[in-house]
Amino acid sequence: MAHRGRVARKFAELRARNEAAMIPFIVAGDPDMETTRRLVLELEARGADLIELGVPFSDPMADGPANQRAIARGLASGATLAGILSMVSDLRKETEIPLILYGYFNPCLHYGCERLCRDGAVAGIDAILVVDLPPEESAELLKPARANGLDVIHLLAPTTPLERSRRIARSASGFLYYVSVTGVTGARGAVGGDVEARVRELRSVTDLPIAVGFGISTPDQAAQVGAFADAIAVGSAISTVIEQHAASGDVVDAVGKMVGAMKDAMRTARGPAPVRAANQ
Repeated sequence: MAHRGRVARKFAELRARNEAAMIPFIVAGDPDMETTRRLVLELEARGADLIELGVPFSDPMADGPANQRAIARGLASGATLAGILSMVSDLRKETEIPLILYGYFNPCLHYGCERLCRDGAVAGIDAILVVDLPPEESAELLKPARANGLDVIHLLAPTTPLERSRRIARSASGFLYYVSVTGVTGARGAVGGDVEARVRELRSVTDLPIAVGFGISTPDQAAQVGAFADAIAVGSAISTVIEQHAASGDVVDAVGKMVGAMKDAMRTARGPAPVRAANQ
């Protein structure tokens, strides 16, 4: 059963350690479900704090080429929502890491929002992020998610006005996901210079943690963003590593090393947690 507040507890733990969360994104079923299961455990061992599990969908319009190919591989391997939830249920025997179901609204609608939230909670999913569902139209998902103790993660874009960000934050839970670029997912050569200012601005409208994603692909970028954001999300760079190593059989280790290097860089950028006086 979903543990109510698992995401919030994780961010509270990290805040106490002065750490930003590392949130890797992997497409379930890429290259197969057993590898996905092993990746989740390896990512946790290498320092991942939460994990986004991508649900393959035939029209991933918010994703760039690397994730589109990963999603195509997931579809080709036969990954389904039911299969993903079954894998999560199995994983819950070995890990308590917060797991976020990440995808598009069509598969949710096809499965049934109420059924998805109920089954997801039973399997051990903690949150749902639907990239093509505007918050203003999310009641069909929001109500059963809340009833089943699932967080609903909302996206904010560089073009989102501050007042709308305030309204979105009121209906969100878990954390807010700030898309750091306009456009689709994909690795970028550099992090936009206005990202820190935008995150600071968003803190004025919400107490929720703010994650930054889309475009982070190197340890240096992870350290740069992790120094001011509450979390970073990394997807396309991981999809590329999976693609490069799928044939050689060392996918799990290669992805683990990459994520571990990013998390180490993030810890170094933040420094140790402040020491509290005994009477505090």
